[in-house]
Amino acid sequence: MEHLNMQSMDKVAANVAKIMELFPNCVTERINAEGKPEHAIDFDMLRQELNDYVVDGLQERYQFTWPDKRKAILAANAPINKTLRPCREEGVDFDNTENLYIEGDNLEVLKLLQETYLGKVKMIYIDPPYNTGNDFVYNDDFKQSVEEYIENSGQFDDEENRLVANTESNGRFHTNWLNMIYPRLKLAKDLLSEDGVILVNIDEHEVNNLQKVLVEIFGEVNDLGTIIWDKRNPKGDAQGISYQHEYILVYAKNSNIFLEGNHLQRPKKNANEILEKAEQLYKKVSERYTLEECNKDFVEWMKNQKNFSGGERAYNKIDSLGNVFRLVSMAWPNKKKAPDDYFIPLTHPVTGNPCPVPARGWRNPSKTMKKLLEEGKIVFGTDEKTQPTRKYLLKENMEENIPSLLYYGGSDVELLKEFNVPFDTPKVVDVCVEHIRSFTNCDSLILDFFSGSATTAHAVMRLNAEDGGKRKFIMVQLQEECAENSEAYKAGYKNICEIGKERIRRAGKKIKEENPLTTQDLDIGFRVLKCDSSNMEDVYFTPKEYMDKQQSLFVDNIKKDRNDEDLLFDAMLKLDTPLSSKIEKITIAGKTVYNVAQGHLMACFDKNVTDEVITAIAKEMPSYFVMRDSSQADDSVAINFEQIFNTYSPQTVRRVL
Repeated sequence: MEHLNMQSMDKVAANVAKIMELFPNCVTERINAEGKPEHAIDFDMLRQELNDYVVDGLQERYQFTWPDKRKAILAANAPINKTLRPCREEGVDFDNTENLYIEGDNLEVLKLLQETYLGKVKMIYIDPPYNTGNDFVYNDDFKQSVEEYIENSGQFDDEENRLVANTESNGRFHTNWLNMIYPRLKLAKDLLSEDGVILVNIDEHEVNNLQKVLVEIFGEVNDLGTIIWDKRNPKGDAQGISYQHEYILVYAKNSNIFLEGNHLQRPKKNANEILEKAEQLYKKVSERYTLEECNKDFVEWMKNQKNFSGGERAYNKIDSLGNVFRLVSMAWPNKKKAPDDYFIPLTHPVTGNPCPVPARGWRNPSKTMKKLLEEGKIVFGTDEKTQPTRKYLLKENMEENIPSLLYYGGSDVELLKEFNVPFDTPKVVDVCVEHIRSFTNCDSLILDFFSGSATTAHAVMRLNAEDGGKRKFIMVQLQEECAENSEAYKAGYKNICEIGKERIRRAGKKIKEENPLTTQDLDIGFRVLKCDSSNMEDVYFTPKEYMDKQQSLFVDNIKKDRNDEDLLFDAMLKLDTPLSSKIEKITIAGKTVYNVAQGHLMACFDKNVTDEVITAIAKEMPSYFVMRDSSQADDSVAINFEQIFNTYSPQTVRRVL
């Protein structure tokens, strides 16, 4: 049997394979440090393939770089010997939930998720450190000292002469932040589905650098735009312009595929309120209260609604049937003249005379104009001198395009105090709900690898409660300690993960209490997994470094403090099995067998496994089967193993630990 590869995906090998597919002539061979041949990239040839002229030496070119950028790329590509260990007691509804809360360095976790979740995440929504120098539980001051920056950026020549005069330039403030964010975003892109999207919150300190990084990783063509979030609260400590806004940068994995399957619109926030008010006024229409008076009161009410957008205020008319509508020009919108069919005049219903046609023609052809007339959606003036307009009914236009400006001045600090989970500057759950609704489907997987207080998880549960969706979340957060003088520490929270997990517990409970009729099947649980060193002893990865007499010390190459469930989740990570999969524990011939995702993966880690157990498992025809290397009861079991599977389930992938 082949041993299970316990390292995370080798991104270098994956990238070489992609280049080999696109440019086979750019792949050569070399002898590696172990004396074995391996594929390598001929970068001179690759450069030539990507240019339409003869490449000769270094050329000046447009590029975005900083000290240690190559190390940042290496950090994203290098494999690690780590695993995710389940922690049942800290989660909620462990056996049934499809949500995950993962504790650990997000760079390592993103590497570990590569094989199982490659191309499966619909939306990544992160709020990374802003590099402000204000420290809470994230270390978000990534500034280097002047000396460190000068050394890394090569600002001295061989004789220690300074090459750049202004060492106080802003560069030293950005380098470490870029080295932190770059490899994480590089790994994150691979987790997105082809129709996936990433939203990144940031403020003015790093927005320019973040934009360049996202363009480099995702491509300029996949930039869906930037949302300016006006928080309605200027910063009080500003030395220059007082910023009261932040940025939300939005990039698709593949913009063409994303836009094919997603209409970027959001519900008009106050549409239902407008319809209710119109209905209330229309019911009063009578001989004493005319439709004209009804409309006058409706317009006055609209003027007093300070929080309505311009698009909502435009729906300020009520027709004779009680429909709320707005009037829109029917003129051809393009600069070029419309076809002849777009110039047929409309006849005024009272005078019988033709009405004026727009200079470049109507917006629609004659067939569509006739249909609009039949539906009563064209409004004429008192006579034929007025150009007719199109009637748009609000009830048929309850959504609007996502605008680049977001006005929201609220804060969730008080909400978290209500939950007794204090946290400085949390993301706003209302804003999260709005974006998750706009950019995902009802069954999407949402990832936040700077989870913080777990606002994204809260938003997913709340939105599912509102529309009956089955969205799932993966939260990732480093176990950073809370400062002893912080409100969180005083409330009993030792680290930021404790805050996030408790917030999910309390938010989920509150959502169900407030919506008892619609949340009976709502998933408010989560499995807790913790990033840890590999389950395997070092000999598993480097057997050549151990003498034969030393290998006898490792009869079992699995660490003593690891249990069967640790091994099971490790196998799930490596064998394309979602970590939220349903796990059934069954007994076969006295041995414990795990059946994951209805037979997708089966595993047995007991000792003295017999032919009877192997045969029963093979008859279930799982996609994958895993067991310990030392599990077979005797040599005959090891000899019969392959034959049994070849007889009953030859397609099963078999691996040993």
